[in-house]
Order: sequence, then structure tokens, then C-alpha cells
Amino acid sequence: MSDKPTAVRVYLARVRTALADLPASEIEEILEDVRPHLAELEAELGAGARVEALIERLGSPESYAAELRAAGGYPPAAEGAEGATQVLATAKTPSLVKPRIAFWGLVLCAVALALFAFAAAVRVDPDGLLGAVLFLPVFLVSLFLLVRGGIEPVLALPEVAWLRRALAKGRGQEDSGKALNYLASLKPAWWIVCAVVLIAFGLLLMLRSRSAVLLLPFLVVAGGAAVWAGPRLRGDRRLLWVAVPISAFVIGGILGGFGAAVDLISNRNSYSGPTSYYQTSDRYGNDQLTYGSREIENVYAFDAEGKPLTEVYLYDEQGRPLTLTRYGCERSSGTKEKIGEDNRFPRPRIEQGVTDDQGNYNGYNGYRSVCREDGGVPFSAAIPKVTVPPTATTTPAPTTTPAPTTTPAPTTTPTR
Repeated sequence: MSDKPTAVRVYLARVRTALADLPASEIEEILEDVRPHLAELEAELGAGARVEALIERLGSPESYAAELRAAGGYPPAAEGAEGATQVLATAKTPSLVKPRIAFWGLVLCAVALALFAFAAAVRVDPDGLLGAVLFLPVFLVSLFLLVRGGIEPVLALPEVAWLRRALAKGRGQEDSGKALNYLASLKPAWWIVCAVVLIAFGLLLMLRSRSAVLLLPFLVVAGGAAVWAGPRLRGDRRLLWVAVPISAFVIGGILGGFGAAVDLISNRNSYSGPTSYYQTSDRYGNDQLTYGSREIENVYAFDAEGKPLTEVYLYDEQGRPLTLTRYGCERSSGTKEKIGEDNRFPRPRIEQGVTDDQGNYNGYNGYRSVCREDGGVPFSAAIPKVTVPPTATTTPAPTTTPAPTTTPAPTTTPTR
């Protein structure tokens, strides 16, 4: 048997060094708790796994040890002689600010792209993607920090290490492990799906709006980038800054398109003719008048000169009155109450408020509720002038005067 230390042993040795200021018994207890998980991870990575592979999955041993401290309620590493090793490691470890900006910038941009793609797909409107431009500086800063600092500081972040451990633990469980492994097996096909969805999405938006023709080339390039970067993720984690935003955009677009399809099917199956009035009731059983899908509380009528009409009574095409519940002010209590039903319009607007001790309406020190009825028209209407096209004039047929009839003179018989 070879005496060469395994990746787990090397990794745990560095974790032990980072926890050196704790009591030896507690260190052993901590290491015993995490050793089985590391052994499973090493077995998953295969024989000959290197320490770098564990660091890529869990983060650096020092950051892992810091998480173990926090999870166990232990104080941070001491500063001084007993914590000299930790201080040295900290001095050599770069600041986490820049890697954290790179990581969370990626997460923020991915979430934003998913939401904007969802909005654009639901409305089939390319204008829904305009807001994504605001997140372009965030993505560029994140990408710049990644290129400049490398992927290792990002993978060493505590939140990234926690996420990777959670995914690894999920794979170890039977039910979730099967699901995750199944999703992982779909990765090659997923990148093809991304490219197809992006191009189809661009063509659909272009059919709806000509301005989307400017968006289509970007979606085609993004589809090609997904097909190129997706299979290379395992070897270069920096490509996550390409694959994650594209995947988030595609997922948001698919969900939005599904919602739009459901809405379209439901509207086709339900009767909704042109804008119409119909009567319905609210939850209290009171009559309502609805225009399309909006509830109508009042109706105002104007003459051809734009003057408001009062005492207008509404009927439908069969002579039935369009009766609605009428409300008024109850003077004693100063509240709005139901006073009957009729088809007379317009109704006075009911205003409720309070008065203060000086009787000022809507006073801050109010003690008495008041109710007012305003019968005025709250707006003015500009009635368009309707010009009646002149009717075609016809030339009357000429009248003929009948020829005068002559009565023949009576014949006389000559007398002899």
C-alpha cells in the first residue's frame, strides 16, 4: 500500500492547522464530523483526485475551517502567537471584496435577465427587455473583476463553498441525488435548447415589433455562445459568466411564454365579445355595471355641444332599465349607505371624511365623521363634431304637360 497522502488527508491537515487554537479534543470532534463528507466527495471525484479538486468544490481549507468555526459557535481564530499560522494565511489571502462583487454581480444580472425575459415573453413585447440595459455596467464590472482576479478567489468565498457543499450533499441523498444527476445528464441538450429558444424568441418578437430586428443578432450570438461555452464549463469555471446569464434568460423566457400561452388559450375558450355592458353583482349582492372587465360606478351623458345632461335614464335594447344600487349619505352618522336602486344617472359622488373641533373638513384632530354628496361633473367632455357627408343630388325627371283634350263638337242634323 502506498504511503502517499490522499487529497482528503492533505485537505484535513490544512483545516487542522487553521483550527490549531482550539482544544485538541474539539478539533478531533470537528474533523470526525466532516471526514465522511470529504471521503464521499473524493470518491465522487474518482481515484487520483487532487487537493485542487476539493478546493474547487469546497473552497480553501482556511475558509472551510472558518465556516466550521461559525457553525460550531467557536470564536474566530486568535490573533497573536497561537494564531500565527492563521494570520500568515490571512496575510497571503486576497481580500474577499472583489471576488464577492464578481460573484454577486453575476447573480444579480442573472436574476434581472430572467425577470425581463419573463416580462417580454408574457407581453410578446421587446420593450420589456429595455430595463436589462441598466444592469450591463454591473455585469461588465463583475466580468472585469473575474478576469483580473481569476476564478479561484470566487470559488473560495464562504457562500460559494456552502452552495457547493449543499449541492454535493444533495447528490448524496437518494431522491434528490437522482434528480440532480438526471438534470446533469441533460446538460448537452440544454445548450442546444438555449440556442433554439433564443433564436425563436427573437423571431417571435420581430413578428410583433419591427424594432426587434436589432435584438435578433444579439440573441443569435448568445445562442452560439451557449453552445460553445456550455460543454466547456467543467474545465473552465470562468465560463459561468457566459452560461449562467444565458440560462437565466432562457428560463425566464420559457416561463413567460408558457404564461402567455395559457392566457391566450383561456381567452379563446371564454366568451369575451367586443366591449360590452352587462350587469352583475358584487359580493354583497348589490348590482354592478361592467364595461369590458372594469366596474362602472357612474355614467355621465353630454349633448352635442358638450353640456352635461342630468336626469338621464338608461335602458338596454329590450327596454329593460339598467338599475344600479344608489348610495347616499346618512346624515346622523356621516357614513355612506345604500338608499335604493334605479336607472337614473349621473349619481352624486360620495365623499367621506372627518372634521376637527373647528368644523374643518379632513382635520387631523377629527372626532366626527362627515359625508358629502357632490352632484357636479368631475370633468369636461369635448364632443367631436360629426360632419354628415352630402347626399347625392338627383336631377328630377322633366314633367310633361299632358296635351289638352278637345271635345268634338256635336253633330247637328240640318233641318229642312
